[in-house]
Amino acid sequence: MLLIVGTIRLPPARLADARAAMRTMIETSRAEPGCLHYSYAEDVLDAGLMHITELWDSRAHLQAHFRSDHIAAWRSHWADLEISGRNLRLYEVGEGEAT
Repeated sequence: MLLIVGTIRLPPARLADARAAMRTMIETSRAEPGCLHYSYAEDVLDAGLMHITELWDSRAHLQAHFRSDHIAAWRSHWADLEISGRNLRLYEVGEGEAT
């Protein structure tokens, strides 16, 4: 499995404008084959910092995600929403276990 974790940043004043585009990105990504988890979360202590977590069952599914129309649409909003500081890391992980 592939785990992507990281952050993006946007001005706190743009967060309300970004919600619709983020919602579309999350919902369409979750519906993709091979997507096991996909979420964005606001940092409680750092306004404008969004935490991103994705889990994919294969590299092929992740590559298809990168080529999808909805990711291109999401990225087309970045300049208008003043999204910056993209910092994502990809990890290969095994099966998780409950703790």
